[in-house]
Amino acid sequence: MEFSREECPKPSGRVSIMAASLTGLLLLQAVSWASGRWRPCIPKNFSYNSVVCVCNATYCDSLDPLTFPARGTFSHYESTRSGRRMKLSTGTIQANRTGTGIGYNIIRVPMASCDFSIRTYTYADTPDDFQLHNFSLPEEDTKLKIPLIHRALLKISGAVNGKVSLKGQPGDIYHQTWARYFVKFLDAYAEHKLQFWAVTPSAGLLSGYPFQCLGFTPEHQRDFTARDLGPTLANSTHHSVRLLMLDDQRLLLPHWAKVVLTDPEAAKYVHGIAVHWYLDFLAPAKATLGETHRLFPNTMLFASEACVGSKFWEQSVRLGSWDRGMQYSHSIITNLLYHVVGWTDWNLALNPEGGPNWVRNFVDSPVIVDITKDTFYKQPMFYHLGHFSKFIPEGSQRVGLVASQKNDLDTVALMHPDGSAVVVVLNRSSKDVPLTIKDPAVGFLETISPGYSIHTYLWRRQ
Repeated sequence: MEFSREECPKPSGRVSIMAASLTGLLLLQAVSWASGRWRPCIPKNFSYNSVVCVCNATYCDSLDPLTFPARGTFSHYESTRSGRRMKLSTGTIQANRTGTGIGYNIIRVPMASCDFSIRTYTYADTPDDFQLHNFSLPEEDTKLKIPLIHRALLKISGAVNGKVSLKGQPGDIYHQTWARYFVKFLDAYAEHKLQFWAVTPSAGLLSGYPFQCLGFTPEHQRDFTARDLGPTLANSTHHSVRLLMLDDQRLLLPHWAKVVLTDPEAAKYVHGIAVHWYLDFLAPAKATLGETHRLFPNTMLFASEACVGSKFWEQSVRLGSWDRGMQYSHSIITNLLYHVVGWTDWNLALNPEGGPNWVRNFVDSPVIVDITKDTFYKQPMFYHLGHFSKFIPEGSQRVGLVASQKNDLDTVALMHPDGSAVVVVLNRSSKDVPLTIKDPAVGFLETISPGYSIHTYLWRRQ
């Protein structure tokens, strides 16, 4: 496969894989809970086709700070189903940033309680308090820094979950109050010296879920954005906070985007489109993400939520599942190839049951914490994330990677802001695949991608 600028699709702008500018927002640089330099993984097998890496209060595996090799050489990071975890090797290309963790730095923070809270609560429970005089953060925010959700009194049903939407119509007192609720939330966190990069009007817009949600139609979100949330944010001290529309399944695209972004009053407040991954198997990336980018090339696409084990037929937690790690990497690569500039995990750490979760909506997570043993497990998902987040900083740009023949590999190539190259190769098959990566600027490297493995290659181009 050949690394080139000329044959790639039109770039979607600057890429930020789990590295958007969340200024001051609890950046999860590291997540290895370890200091110092490289430490090997302590593997443990739970009979789910791969291993977890065991961490406790005194030990956790970690990586060396990231440094690029000298020109003419490359660094190669490998993770495999058999147990290798981001193992570093170096090589020579033939002629003819610091930190011990994986660099993940996106946090998704719902306003008010969500399904992964241990109870339901809001910030403003006083009926008819449309000026939100009694708005306040509970201890879950001020002490534990976990998210919350929409106040129930503005919703038609009066409940925080189920098939519900805001009372009234956009522009009325209910919608104005809900818009002010965002500003109050941002104000309250700013008092704790935390600033946000972006907000979405709601999540899970189709509603009807057993957990907290707030339903919107595309027309409702369009008008709420144009008349309430957009102007309220723009006229507040948080006018630099970006507004991402949708925040639900990508199968709603491009229709949802057409409804919102063809309205000039709504479109002027929208910076990007947030998508979830749960129904991706029903929504091909080309027909949804690709078509949306074609129609609205200046509107950012951002993957805002993903987790495994959420479907009713899936086991919530499978400790050491390599297949679930591959699901993450395949999704990230596919999103990158179709103009998405960031990818967010829903829960970076959960307990062995896949919670806590007040509606028992248990799922899997890159890190599983067992407080009864003072131990946590870094799953294959964690290392699959690291093959991107560690090596693709904010400001990177996707470039072309052209395969000379059909193969079973998922691949993506990017350029760092300083011109260095990064190539990620995912092999989801059982077969070893020999490959040659050619870069016209420096030469080529020959390697083999073992079955069930992921590799990240880095080299300097100048």
